[in-house]
Amino acid sequence: MDPGTHFAFGTHPQHGFVASFTATMPAHLAHWFLSREQFEPIPDRPGLFRLTEPERDGPRRTRQAVRDLRAQGYSVSADMGLDPDAPADAPRPVRRHAVSDRRARIAQAAAMRSPQRRVAPTTTAPAARPIPPKPTYAPTVHLPTGRSR
Repeated sequence: MDPGTHFAFGTHPQHGFVASFTATMPAHLAHWFLSREQFEPIPDRPGLFRLTEPERDGPRRTRQAVRDLRAQGYSVSADMGLDPDAPADAPRPVRRHAVSDRRARIAQAAAMRSPQRRVAPTTTAPAARPIPPKPTYAPTVHLPTGRSR
């Protein structure tokens, strides 16, 4: 472990996901940070903290604690499975499925020009709708019959 490391995270066979702090970190400050990250002190092991409710997405919560403490500027050491910045494994070869092959062919066909259309259709701007001319006569108004004014 690097001498400037502040926190260390790992797994323990009895306590699950655990964290500890080194001598470069004040104990009261380490306790405050780890309790905020949902770690609790183990009574019979001073300086060792365990994750509360590890069965509730423990690996993700531990990786998040490592990420949070690093974002605060602390040097953190973590096991490979708990380190969010660890290099990923080499990508596995992907087996191609009939569905993905079919989708690839459809996407390729959609990207190509249709053989039915050799020449691009010409489009013209829509003509402006003509305004009808004003009538030369005065319109007649018909009033209902039976009433007089």
